[in-house]
Amino acid sequence: MLVPKYHEMYRPFLESLHDEKLHTIKEIKEVVAVAMSIDAEARKEMLPSGKQRVFDNRIGWTRTYLKKAGLIDSPSRGVFSITSEGIRLLQENPVIINDELLMRYESFRLFKTPYVERREDTITNQMEDTPQDILDDAYKAINASLADEILTEIMKQSPSFFEELVVTLLEKMGYGGSLKGAGEVVGKSGDEGIDGVIREDKLGFSLIYIQAKRWDLDRVIGRPEIQKFVGALAGQGAPKGLFITTALFSKEAISYAHKQHTTKVVLADGEMLAKLMIENNLGVSTEITY
Repeated sequence: MLVPKYHEMYRPFLESLHDEKLHTIKEIKEVVAVAMSIDAEARKEMLPSGKQRVFDNRIGWTRTYLKKAGLIDSPSRGVFSITSEGIRLLQENPVIINDELLMRYESFRLFKTPYVERREDTITNQMEDTPQDILDDAYKAINASLADEILTEIMKQSPSFFEELVVTLLEKMGYGGSLKGAGEVVGKSGDEGIDGVIREDKLGFSLIYIQAKRWDLDRVIGRPEIQKFVGALAGQGAPKGLFITTALFSKEAISYAHKQHTTKVVLADGEMLAKLMIENNLGVSTEITY
């Protein structure tokens, strides 16, 4: 038999978690396979790349989309539970659970909208899209999903972990060159000063001072916080500063940073952080290469 499409697995995936207990992805796969009569032979079918099984790939997208809709949660890697919203949906017992139904959830709409709104007539334009267009859209969707997962995992960690992460990221980006130990975490959790320093040369003539804040993803950082950072940089006599966070920056904060002339101040929000981590293979791994 053919492996079902990812959206056809929405209901059995949710039903595998109906007991409201924690279950591993391995357990969920077994329940879904039995519920949908997916035999062992079908489960062995490989993608054209030969790098992953079709069943594993599709159930991976099922998991991602259900999580985007807020119907399941993942308290730890590879472990899942159903949310109160997921329970409500099962109790509602709709005739079919598909992407159209998931669009009722704002979090899912925000995830899907950039790729839906781009087309005036989705079906017609899908026929007109070149294979490259389709690949480009898929690439953007995968990266958007990956970025969200990265930020979610970061928020589960401590502020000190985040400071170490940022320093490691800058080193992977090439700051500090070939210097061993060019990056150093110097701040303490909860401080309002400098959290890290990157030495760009052996003698330390050129330094980049860092403030790394693991704040709520929807928090908006205003101008006052950037003014404090600029003040901290001035206290160090620092010519360069990076304020990097999981949160967002207000227009006023961005404008204030751009107006600094004595000190070069760069702001990096959660979206930029995740993008840089993906580009520099920090906290991610290649699953399939085409």
